[in-house]
Amino acid sequence: MEWYDRHARALPWRVPPAERLAGVMPDPYRVWLSEIMLQQTTVAAVRDYFLKFTTRWPTVQDLAGAADEDVMAAWAGLGYYARARNLLKCARAVTRDHNGRFPDDHATLLTLPGIGPYTAGAIASIAFDLPHVVVDGNVERVMARLHEEHQPLPGAKAVLTDYASALTPQDRPGDYAQAVMDLGATICTPRNPACGLCPWRSACRAWEAGTAAELPKKAPKKRKPIRFGIAYLARRVDGAMLLERRPDSGLLGGMLGWPGSDWIEGDPAPAPPIRAEWKELPGEARHTFTHFHLRLKVMTALVPMERPPERGEFVDADMFDPNDLPTVMRKAWALRG
Repeated sequence: MEWYDRHARALPWRVPPAERLAGVMPDPYRVWLSEIMLQQTTVAAVRDYFLKFTTRWPTVQDLAGAADEDVMAAWAGLGYYARARNLLKCARAVTRDHNGRFPDDHATLLTLPGIGPYTAGAIASIAFDLPHVVVDGNVERVMARLHEEHQPLPGAKAVLTDYASALTPQDRPGDYAQAVMDLGATICTPRNPACGLCPWRSACRAWEAGTAAELPKKAPKKRKPIRFGIAYLARRVDGAMLLERRPDSGLLGGMLGWPGSDWIEGDPAPAPPIRAEWKELPGEARHTFTHFHLRLKVMTALVPMERPPERGEFVDADMFDPNDLPTVMRKAWALRG
């Protein structure tokens, strides 16, 4: 904690240690929003999105009242779009069922959409200073090295959580949780840990054994399959672009994107959304999801004003912004040159 009080990272969702010691409590809304955004994403990637969201929707009630399509567009590029859908569901549940205030107990937090054990622990600990264990990838790494735990992840998650729980103090548990995260992010890093600067070096069994750099161990990853698909970029003569909103369930749920074929491990069947003379662009849009690699063939066409689409709807040129599209859709757009 002495190390954290001197070296805490300055993050837009965090109350600095000096202010926290002076009695300033974190805003649960900002803690929750940052934790949802940080799932499977880096601090560097999240920072600008967090500032954009909190400027546009400074309270949970503001976010609850936002239009779905505005929130999904603001989220575009951050990935894992189920998080954005649950973000809205949770904001509306807090506003509707809890008078716009996040519950201050772990059990009730778990009843909110999109909040699992980790996020509930983080909110309870950081926002309300309750002694709940918080274990992210940084904490797992610190615990594995501190205890020289050689059992590989993900099987070691339970024992690493037990280690972290045993160390969680009653005093300043929220700052402690952030201190261990910062230690993992800045000193106990995945590669080349700076053990000489670590405040826990004298207690670290991996440092003593010389095994810090090889921990935590991880089970071999399964090979990801490759799926193929076709994306159709239709431009109307007035400049409007043909877009289609994806189903709420599944990948990129609820997001606007290019109409296209199914994504399969084989040759996809053509599925043009409008009758046109389609031309294939050179190259392909490549993107990696959690469970597979995707390769999209991109077809383009110019269509007349009077021709209606079979799927999707045209978005006027002055309303179309490719930056509002998910990353894979932006990659397809970029192939136009």
